[in-house]
Amino acid sequence: MDKLELFKALANEARLQILEWLKDPHANFNRNSQQDIDLVEVGVCVSQITKKLNMTPSTASQYLSMLQKVELLHATRIGKWTYYRRTKK
Repeated sequence: MDKLELFKALANEARLQILEWLKDPHANFNRNSQQDIDLVEVGVCVSQITKKLNMTPSTASQYLSMLQKVELLHATRIGKWTYYRRTKK
């Protein structure tokens, strides 16, 4: 992993907030009412993260992609939804 890219990913308050929220997803997000998804094992739906960030879906997706690229988040696709959880790092 490129350390410069890692530092760039961490140099944004919203991306740091995402990581903080995903430390304890049960405390920060509601269980997905559409599916019975485990917030810790599978992750939090991108739409829930976007809503909590109060920003456009494209910006939120860009932030999530950047955190995934530096291996701080793992994405799981289920149907048309993408779920993010923190990696073990």
